Amino acid sequence: MSQHRTVAVIVGSLRKDSVTRKVARALEKLTPDLKFTEIEIGNLQPFNQDLEATPTLEWVKFREQVKATDALLFATPEYNRSVPGVLKNAIDVGSRPYGSSVWDGKPGAVISVSPGGVGGFGANHHLRQSLVFLNVPALPVEAYIGNAFSLFDAEGELINDATADFLKSYGEAFSLWIEKILADEKVAA
Repeated sequence: MSQHRTVAVIVGSLRKDSVTRKVARALEKLTPDLKFTEIEIGNLQPFNQDLEATPTLEWVKFREQVKATDALLFATPEYNRSVPGVLKNAIDVGSRPYGSSVWDGKPGAVISVSPGGVGGFGANHHLRQSLVFLNVPALPVEAYIGNAFSLFDAEGELINDATADFLKSYGEAFSLWIEKILADEKVAA
């Protein structure tokens, strides 16, 4: 079905042992018909419109990497009921220059991750607000992964069967969503 579709994975956590990254990688393992590529965001300079005349090499590389993919997966922790600043910065960098957003029209999905029970509800919804503005049709199935520190073993492998089942079905829904959005775009063109 979508075995040739590429997905840019944008992880909003920079921590070496990030549980958010572990969730994204678990989804990748459980969704073999998609090709996931994590795109680094920690090296992006803070967005400053003055730099648009001569964008940094990091900005250019980031934009090219995202643009080369078919779809987007945003995996975010929740910081103060919102997304981390580094993720918001990546969104801003990718959305410019005006009229050349790398996000425009790409089907997306959002997974929020939290050590608490709520699963990053605030971050998930704040991110979705930005995606609406950026014309990223986001998978309507919401994914909140709570109590995340207890879901993985010491090697970073997912050990919770219920979460594995959820991520597998989420990946299947995302694959179908990508095909639907890309087919709709083709018909509209």
